[in-house]
Amino acid sequence: MKVRVTVMLKDGVLDPQGKAISHALQTLGFDGVQDVRVGKVIELDLPGAKAEEAQKKADAMACDLLANLVIEDYSVEVVE
Repeated sequence: MKVRVTVMLKDGVLDPQGKAISHALQTLGFDGVQDVRVGKVIELDLPGAKAEEAQKKADAMACDLLANLVIEDYSVEVVE
């Protein structure tokens, strides 16, 4: 079973990488972009796990290691 964990900075946390990308996009002529937030996607392969079990395991992994819960939020998605 494949699981995708998406980690993003919480609203209100400064995202300097996002600001740099936003500035670069405007420099390249992409004027319609107002805000850019950068995050990370972690894909996990949990062979033999059922969807609910995979969801719980990935949630525990995100809480313990993959996300810094002080400044980041995360979501877990089971990918068939």
